[in-house]
Amino acid sequence: MTDQTKPTLFQSGLPHHRLIVFHAAVELLREVRAANIADAKLRDEAMRAAKGACLNIAEAAGRVSRADKARVFGIARGEATEAVAAVEIAAHAGDASPEAAERVVRVGTAVVAMLGGLAR
Repeated sequence: MTDQTKPTLFQSGLPHHRLIVFHAAVELLREVRAANIADAKLRDEAMRAAKGACLNIAEAAGRVSRADKARVFGIARGEATEAVAAVEIAAHAGDASPEAAERVVRVGTAVVAMLGGLAR
């Protein structure tokens, strides 16, 4: 994602707005929402996890020490993985379309990969 393709919503000088992974996590959140999971509990779990990934990325970006940043980026990685898994499970259970799950897996794979590097 280049600077030109980043969403312009809420751009500022805040540290998380400068991170490509934050914008990718927001895309993951949008894809999870677009999956329209029929099971209310699973939908809630997927949305909470996707939101948690975004929030933890923002929190990590605001931390000062490298170790503290890495710890919170690691938490964000777990949240992103959980969001993807929830949509996959929904698709396997017939509560979301396979196409929606494929889109979530594609975006989620990129987010998890970026966060893996930041969590080290």
